[in-house]
Parts: sequence; C-alpha cells; structure tokens
Amino acid sequence: MDSASAVDPADLPERLAGPAAWYGPAMAARSDWLEVLTPQERAEVAEATERLASPTLDIAKIRKQDFPLPTLAPRLSRICRDVQEGRGFALIRGLSVASGDIRRAAIAFFALGSHLGAARAQNAQGHVLGHVLDLGRTSADPNTRIYQTHERQTFHTDSCDIVGLLCLRTAKTGGLSALVSAVTIYNEFRRRRPDLLPMLFAPIETDRRGEVPAGARPYFRIPVFSWHAGLLSVIYQRQYIESARRFPDVAPLTPRQIEALDLFDALANDPALHLHMEFRPGDIQLVHNHTLLHDRTSFEGWPEPARRRHLLRLWLAPPDARPLPPVFAERYGSVLPGERGGVSVPGLRLNAPLEVG
Repeated sequence: MDSASAVDPADLPERLAGPAAWYGPAMAARSDWLEVLTPQERAEVAEATERLASPTLDIAKIRKQDFPLPTLAPRLSRICRDVQEGRGFALIRGLSVASGDIRRAAIAFFALGSHLGAARAQNAQGHVLGHVLDLGRTSADPNTRIYQTHERQTFHTDSCDIVGLLCLRTAKTGGLSALVSAVTIYNEFRRRRPDLLPMLFAPIETDRRGEVPAGARPYFRIPVFSWHAGLLSVIYQRQYIESARRFPDVAPLTPRQIEALDLFDALANDPALHLHMEFRPGDIQLVHNHTLLHDRTSFEGWPEPARRRHLLRLWLAPPDARPLPPVFAERYGSVLPGERGGVSVPGLRLNAPLEVG
C-alpha cells in the first residue's frame, strides 16, 4: 500500500484548527464537557420511562415521539451539536440506575438515544443495544470483539457516527475511558513526520471479524484519514488492520505502513494528547467517531457476576451528521446521514437484548 494516496496531505492545511483540535491535559482542566442532569430533567426521564415500562415493549422500536422530553430535548440537541461540531464528546451525568432494573435503564438510554439519531446494529445478531462486559474471551480469537474481554482496548473508532455508553456498574479496579483527538494527531503527525502522512491517507485493509455483508470481502479498505468536504475524518482499529493479514489476498504491511501506524499509536498514547475519565453509574458518554478515537484501560472485575463491570452501548446515526467520503460506504453500508453505520449481514433483525453471554 505504498502507492500514492487519493488525497495528497501536502494539499491540506499545515495545521487544522477548531474545537476538535484539543490536548488532553487542557481538556481535563475544563468542565464544559460535563452535563449534569437537573432534578427536573431526571424526573422528566423517569416519568417518560415509566410510561414505556411494559414487559412486552420492544425496546428496539422506541422512537423519540414515544419519549417526550419537553425540557431536556432542546438540551440534548445542543449537546449533539457540541459532539458533532465541537470538541467531539460529552458526558451526561445523573441518569438513575441505582435500582438495578436493567430494563428501565435500557428503555431510558435507548429512548434518550432516539433523540440524537437512529440506532444501528452493532453485530451480526442485530443488537441495537450492546453490552460491554467481560465474557471471559480473549482478543487472540479472530472473531472476538475486544469489548467482550477485560483487556485494554487500545485507541480505535466504532463503525457509526456517534457511540453512546451508559455505565451501569464499574470494575473493581481500572476500566477508565480514554479519548484522543484525531485532529490533534494529524497536526502532530504533520509537524513531526509529514513524509509518513501519505500512508494514512491511502486505503488499508481492516478485518470485519466475521461480520461480513452479503457479497462483501471479509475486510474493508478505507484510509485511516480521509479529507472530504473540508473535513478530516478518521477510521481506525490497529488490531483489526493486523488481523486482516490472515486473508490470502491481503498483503503484509510494508515497513513504511508499520512506521506510520506505530507513530499514530504513539501519538494517541501520549499523555500530552489524550484524556482519561472515570465513569460513575448513570453516566452517559457520547463520542463522535469521525474526530475522536476512544480506548478503555484494562480492568480487574469483581468475583460476583452481579457486580461485574457493565456498560450499555448505542451506535447512533444522527440525521444531521457530517458528509463522509463515498469509500465509507464499504463499512457503513451507506453514507446517507441517518441511515448509515453499523453491521449489515443477511437476515439481520434489529433487537435490543437485556441479557448477554
């Protein structure tokens, strides 16, 4: 893949500015990304949840009109704009999960997400409500997703516009969330090693890990960095780039590719660039996948199954999402805002399971 890129990085700005170009220590000193729900907003969510609490409700079919939020909805719209056009993330604090009623928590989380965008399938089973918890698996299995282990995830993006996480329970130790700006990584790359940037703007194979759409290859080929409509977008998962080499029609990584990917990882892992945050039960984190990469530190779980670290996840497609280059359709299925992202395989039926593993 040492061929010329479709976009010559030399034609891009020397430095990209804007609210998404942040550094971790400075961002950690700010508080504008923390959105604490007011008592009135919490009561509004609780009331709307109670109206949908029937045991026969299909959570996957909830739409925002089913969950009226006259006070909170305008604030959610503003938060969504901040996530997509601003710093790239927000942490909403104060959703009630203390009762341990996972069904009510799932209803509230999914319904809040419906005010931000359409939920997309996260796996070949059509799950629009994902469960992030240790299932005792290992990333050595080429069909295992890293969120099903207790291992560190490493910095990566998910296959959607916005990923949302709701914390139900925390780990005994570890399991911190980490975020880093792709715009800042680009700026540092351009400053330090502009000669390697073309490697990141050239298509590279990434393993689909067994979730293959009809007629597609078991991997997709999208550049790590794309420049489209005056915007820089990122898509990245180093482990899956490397595991794609298991396919006979995928060439080994070249020395220059490895050098570029190693520097990308080193920049993401630099404490001067990234931000760590600790979740509390009831926290909802929203992350814009096109401008940020996210990670999770390894963790030690509680021995009791009922106490194990557990997060719920949404993959969301907002109707006002940014334009993406056509090549993203290879992974997203479409680049049409509101209808793109997620996993699509034959016979997919969307559902929101409350149990996993």
